Amino acid sequence: MSEQRETAELRAALLRLRRGSGLPVVFGGLFQDGRAMRIGETCGAVTPALHGLAISTGSGLGGKCLALSRPCAVTDYPSARHITHEYDGPVAAEGLRSVIAVPVVVRRKVRGVLYGALRDALPIGERVVDAAVAAARDVEQALAVRDEVERLAAPPAAGPSWEEVRQAYGELRELAPRVPDPELRQRLLAVCGRLETASGAPRGVPGVTLTPRETDVLAAVASGATNATAATRLGLRPETVKGYLRSAMRKLGAHTRLEAVVAARRVGVLP
Repeated sequence: MSEQRETAELRAALLRLRRGSGLPVVFGGLFQDGRAMRIGETCGAVTPALHGLAISTGSGLGGKCLALSRPCAVTDYPSARHITHEYDGPVAAEGLRSVIAVPVVVRRKVRGVLYGALRDALPIGERVVDAAVAAARDVEQALAVRDEVERLAAPPAAGPSWEEVRQAYGELRELAPRVPDPELRQRLLAVCGRLETASGAPRGVPGVTLTPRETDVLAAVASGATNATAATRLGLRPETVKGYLRSAMRKLGAHTRLEAVVAARRVGVLP
């Protein structure tokens, strides 16, 4: 399930990158279970040449990006002198010339790479670089939250099902607003309340009172969802999700999404 969610987040980030940059081709991959990074998602590609390609650290543009842990770009991939050319075949098959690669870095560890490309040898502009970095940051936030959720999983006595309880809680929070029957909706929210107390954290901490929608958004964020994914799940606009998240962060005294999730768990707002 975690791998599927990471794939969904990667796909959504690539779509945002393509829309925000105007690049015709975007692709990327994440490390999975310590294995080599492979290109797992492509958008705009006209051949299967890139999909499934294993990227080695130091090899090609993506490998250079992995090694340096910073964005790298070339104006004309086939003739670029500062990269190795193990992947010239797949790149040529797709007809790519100008390429940018941006690392996904979580706690100083590279977890993957996002790419964007043109089929013409043109310089990569600042707007494209900014869009690529922003897309990578979205994936980084999702992975960081998921890592923290796993770290904060119940102690051994609670057993391995604790994370499943949290996932079920998030799904119930998403479903409740869609239930037309008010009595059934209240019963679902009551179940959510019982799950919130399952962590043993104190309830009713002075000064911390979140609205139902703020709690819905935090529950989605706690599962690793980006704002766009949370908006889709909750039937809201991404801007609305950002507003609820900012409000919840302010109430919890948090400066980042991750801090908000941790603070919410500590005060018993989330299980």
